[in-house]
Amino acid sequence: MNGPADSSRRTVQPAHMGVTRRHFLGAVGAFTMGSSLRAASPPEALVGTQLYGWGQYWEREGKDIGTELDRVLGLIRDCGYDYAESSLAVDRPEENAVFAAKLKSRGLRAVSLYTGGRFHEADHWEARVRQTVQAAKSAREAGFRILVCNPDPVGREKTAEELKVQVRALALLGKELKSLGIQLGIHHHTPEMASRAREFHSNFQQTQSGEVDFCYDVHWVYRGGVAPDEALRLYGDRVVSWHLRQSRAKIWWEDLDEGDIDYAAIGRTVRERQLVRNFTVELALEKGTQVTRTVVENHRRSRDFVRRILGA
Repeated sequence: MNGPADSSRRTVQPAHMGVTRRHFLGAVGAFTMGSSLRAASPPEALVGTQLYGWGQYWEREGKDIGTELDRVLGLIRDCGYDYAESSLAVDRPEENAVFAAKLKSRGLRAVSLYTGGRFHEADHWEARVRQTVQAAKSAREAGFRILVCNPDPVGREKTAEELKVQVRALALLGKELKSLGIQLGIHHHTPEMASRAREFHSNFQQTQSGEVDFCYDVHWVYRGGVAPDEALRLYGDRVVSWHLRQSRAKIWWEDLDEGDIDYAAIGRTVRERQLVRNFTVELALEKGTQVTRTVVENHRRSRDFVRRILGA
């Protein structure tokens, strides 16, 4: 997900849960065995959109997306998307079913939710894992099957001991979610990419594929210094979902189009390797982003781009 600088990311929760920026984290298979089998049964392609960017546009107009979520979901459907991604309701698990019902009432699917957590704290991580798993149970019952998780930043690089604790927490979280039928995809922002992507690599290199996997936010990883071809070479097998955004001259562009990231090359790799195709368009605005079209126009154009360039 993404807000301009770090991982205080955003998200939208169900309409009646107030909107905040961090818990806007409030307002709203990887490979199969064998190349021949992969070629015979490529993974289903689903294309969704993250609600964070929609909320930014709504705020520009002085509106609260939380009070207009039904309308927004209808617009998302009309743009041709299969699903919308919001936040896991950790403190009020019953709200996950409410959000799923809203999606379905607008002809959308329950696919993925986003969350965070202080998984690096030795005296806190076990409670956070239990709380997340408990909320995920209600989400799975409502139909969601992917949990995107960006562990909370701390305003500095995490220590070696904190990373060790975090890896232990993510390993347990992934194992527990797998038992529920949910895939865990670890997401990253700028803080995790410091010092040659030290935390980014730690999250994968010390955990097991199939339990702790990858939500590949292409632009955040690119901004952190890891090129798409390198990320796919190292962790493409672990991708369970994608977040897609573009930039030009390193400033976020208002829609998906040609720019700093070569999505055509990514599309070729996805097709050649039969990678998972759960594509979440996450348009977002930052200082310098030039907005010349409406939120609906930009998301419709981006949906067309995914269809043309990524074949989904």
